[in-house]
Amino acid sequence: MMLADKVSTSSTELRPVKLWMPERVVFTPAALDEPWGQKIKQRIEALNLLIEELPRNRLTGLRGETERETYDISKRTLAVVTAPPSQFKLSPIPPSADWQFHLAEGCPAHCQYCYLAGSLSGPPVIRAYANLPQILDNLAKYEQPGKATSYEVSCYTDPLGIEHLTGSLAECIRYFGTRSDGYLRWVSKFDAVEPLLDLPHNGHTRCRVSVNAAPISGRFEGGTASVASRLMGLRKLALAKYPVGLVVAPIMPMEDWEMHYSNLFNQISNTLDFECDLTFELISHRFTPGSKEVLQTWYPHSKLDMDEEKRSVKRNKFGGTKYVYDNDIMKTLRRFFEGEIGRRFPNAKILYWT
Repeated sequence: MMLADKVSTSSTELRPVKLWMPERVVFTPAALDEPWGQKIKQRIEALNLLIEELPRNRLTGLRGETERETYDISKRTLAVVTAPPSQFKLSPIPPSADWQFHLAEGCPAHCQYCYLAGSLSGPPVIRAYANLPQILDNLAKYEQPGKATSYEVSCYTDPLGIEHLTGSLAECIRYFGTRSDGYLRWVSKFDAVEPLLDLPHNGHTRCRVSVNAAPISGRFEGGTASVASRLMGLRKLALAKYPVGLVVAPIMPMEDWEMHYSNLFNQISNTLDFECDLTFELISHRFTPGSKEVLQTWYPHSKLDMDEEKRSVKRNKFGGTKYVYDNDIMKTLRRFFEGEIGRRFPNAKILYWT
């Protein structure tokens, strides 16, 4: 396990990731017509990034000769567009939240198990929405007076990973700070939290970081901050009186997994060494036939284990297929994680295991 030991050492180091700076930034005409689009444009100009104004509300120039080239081009591109009308009809997102909405689609990280693979159509370009005020105004119709309603904003992007370019996450936090019954949830693998620390959140935003054991975070999560840096960012948010959380995902029973995940919980408890409003979300690794196909074109040399013969098949009500760990493995993993969390963080809540 020499490789695992090497990865484990690096994962405990504070290694903030360099802020993602796209090589190409494009704006559609509709985005430029939006006041929030103009604010995004000003932020990008302040970073000395060149802006290309498209002649039509259509993205071009993203396709390469191969799927891998298309991936590379897209991951270096930020497109500022307007959210289509379909985005204003919210979908429930259990068990994470009551509803999901989106301030962007696409992510600057390079996680080899990326759950967006197969979920979003077309090249994986990062699209930021210029009509954010309308998106936020639309949320109120989903609230019921006197009933807490939660909204997840991280389903299709890592909002902190592009915050320096858009400012949209801060705007969402400000909005929910004014709501009596609405609550925001977001999760990230990045650590640049300083612009969020002094916002008037009023306890209505739960900030989470996604973490994993060293052999997984070190091998499969390219372009992200180290786990230690993510946890330090979470510590700063907790000290700023935000509710916080850990999303341990995707959980994998690799060799010596108990030791590696125990080390992860040591890191967490050493960093969050004070009482705070803390939750855990536990997500085991799974994949679909479609996501496997896409991931293998994006990361053709990945060592990620997606052998269907080692998995159980899980079907949803729409006929879709997922490959998950079998029941015995799932029970063993769940017992370990719930035991570790219960012992180390007796006041924390485990929101779900899946």
